[in-house]
Amino acid sequence: MRYVIAVLALAGAVVSGLALQIHYTAGTTPCSINEKWDCGVVNHSSYSMIEGVPVALIGILGFLALVWLGLARQRAVLSLAAAVGLAFALYLAHIERDVLNVWCLYCVISLGIIALITFLSPVWLIIDANQRRRRRW
Repeated sequence: MRYVIAVLALAGAVVSGLALQIHYTAGTTPCSINEKWDCGVVNHSSYSMIEGVPVALIGILGFLALVWLGLARQRAVLSLAAAVGLAFALYLAHIERDVLNVWCLYCVISLGIIALITFLSPVWLIIDANQRRRRRW
């Protein structure tokens, strides 16, 4: 399970990297599909930075932290960190939907990845606890 989570988190870091590239790119972007799906609008908005740090960079660092936590078998901390990441991603999705009225494809993919990691993390914790209990008997 740790490798599944690590691969998912690496994929999340790559997707966040693509969003970061758009943040620093002017003009039309590959995921500027129509007026409702435009990563450029989202990644160039005032909501794309927190205290001068691009949100996409925060995503990269967060996903890399999840890779490390997964590989280090820090299951409880991983579950908590993933839940915090999901809460942040849901907040950003709210900004996209209700404030900007435009979606970023990379952001939605990132949201799906962090949701999956958040679901799998406690499952891994439960599976591991059950395996340890069986070994004691």
